[in-house]
Amino acid sequence: MADSEFAILARFEAKPEKTEEVAEFLRGAQEAAEAETGMTSWFAVRFDETRFGIFDTFPDEAGRQAHLEGEIATALLERADDLLVDDPDIDADVDVLAAKHA
Repeated sequence: MADSEFAILARFEAKPEKTEEVAEFLRGAQEAAEAETGMTSWFAVRFDETRFGIFDTFPDEAGRQAHLEGEIATALLERADDLLVDDPDIDADVDVLAAKHA
């Protein structure tokens, strides 16, 4: 499991009038996620009408740290006041215990 032992889980709630804008932001972030060499997997998810999240995995702590300082995190934090009800809840100390890869 060495290719995805480290993870980040970010959860956030969109302002009701900004839900589709947040969804589009996440869809648009896929290209940046694919360009990140230190990331094993990246998932943008929608829990319900206004609640969203990002879950990503990394082979090591360096990849996880680089992602926290990277393009997606920076863009989300820069737009948080406009798009989100509150600051994102970012848990950057998640460890993957088991995983299945296709």
